[in-house]
Amino acid sequence: MNTAPIINPPKTHNQPPADNDNAPTPFDLIKTEIEDLYDEAKNWADGEPIASQEMHDVIEKLHEMLHDAGKRADDARIKENEPFDAGKAEVQARYAPLISNTKSVKGKVVLGKEALAALLLPWRTRVAAEKAAIAAAAKIEADRIAAEAQAAIRASSGNLEQREKAEELLAEAKQVERFAKRADKAATTGTGLSSRWVAVMTDEVAALDHYYPLETEAFRQLCEELARVDVSIGKRSIPGFEIREEKVVRV
Repeated sequence: MNTAPIINPPKTHNQPPADNDNAPTPFDLIKTEIEDLYDEAKNWADGEPIASQEMHDVIEKLHEMLHDAGKRADDARIKENEPFDAGKAEVQARYAPLISNTKSVKGKVVLGKEALAALLLPWRTRVAAEKAAIAAAAKIEADRIAAEAQAAIRASSGNLEQREKAEELLAEAKQVERFAKRADKAATTGTGLSSRWVAVMTDEVAALDHYYPLETEAFRQLCEELARVDVSIGKRSIPGFEIREEKVVRV
């Protein structure tokens, strides 16, 4: 354990920068200060416990110095970010009424598209249904003619005239089949509609029974986070949890 007194790093953060291009920036100054304090903390945090009040006081002082330096570093970060934050916020504010798509704000592009999509959906659905009905009817007719042609071919054995008629019927069946395929393609492509699958929970118990064994750790972490929030707002009794009081060093 390091027993030498702490050497306070120079408060370079208060020094005015020299008037030259190589002058340290505020970031350079606070970075040097924090790195010096961190190196000092490493000297003390070597696994050995505190053995005296004097040692405690020295380490406490180092803790306070790190905390203070960290606060000043965060203040400097916020100040340095201000021009960027202001510029970004201004750009976001200008574009949000036009293209934003969040739960709280929807821009005119999004609102307009949603309104027009609501108009397009019933019409496109009706047209797609009509095309699907034509395709289904064509398929039924193609199958009927094909079956009739095959039956005629089987019955035409030894009869050339009947065989010729059966072949003509078979050619007609193939033509109707090609039409049916084109109708089916027209009914399923270029409709302006797309399909999506949506899971709608209808039985919470069955859903939990299914997912809990698959994602046990995720459920445990979720429960612990919910309990942490409850404890932070004052709850001291939660089913399935033991609420303990722990002492910690403020950081």
